[in-house]
Amino acid sequence: MAGLPDSMADLQQLFQLGQQMQGRLQQLQTELAGRVIETSAGGGMVRVTADGRGTVRAVVIDPAVFAEHDAEFLGDLVTAAVAEAQRRAADLLQAEMRKVPSPPFVG
Repeated sequence: MAGLPDSMADLQQLFQLGQQMQGRLQQLQTELAGRVIETSAGGGMVRVTADGRGTVRAVVIDPAVFAEHDAEFLGDLVTAAVAEAQRRAADLLQAEMRKVPSPPFVG
């Protein structure tokens, strides 16, 4: 089994690459948690702040919404603003993932 040492070296290299990738992904998650995404709906009547992972951190509602619109309208605005924040977070994650180099195939 003359090929065994090479196979073991390949496996060790793959394991190290996997650990590096895992470390980079954890770092990316931490970086995304520090990013701020702000969206709005209804011409600014509802504003949502989220982090880069899509976790909603704040919802601000203009008091005029309560006087001029019903609860269903307000619910629609909140849903739209949150959905936009989550979409932007997903886009941000995809953009950042494109920057992470893929591991070479060990053959």
